[in-house]
Amino acid sequence: MAKTPEIRPSEASRKGQFKKGQSGNPGGRPKSIKEVKEAAREHTLLAIERLAHWAASNEPAASVAASNALLDRGWGKAPMKFDDDEDGGQIRITIERGY
Repeated sequence: MAKTPEIRPSEASRKGQFKKGQSGNPGGRPKSIKEVKEAAREHTLLAIERLAHWAASNEPAASVAASNALLDRGWGKAPMKFDDDEDGGQIRITIERGY
């Protein structure tokens, strides 16, 4: 069985850290992420039109999901309120799936 090397305290404190002036991401953000965002944004109008179509549909789940998506994109998501006065100081978080 191989013996694990002993790590000195000075080495352990440096583990996972970069030298002063050294970046953890010297190449910067990958260009492909920017290109994907730009490509997706080219379809914004189409996506909004489709969401509007589904928001007006008679299918309740699709209508609610599309309406929520349009409101979130147009006005931003509603702020979350945390009130610790109810339930004896406990915070209750409700997550609703909009489908």
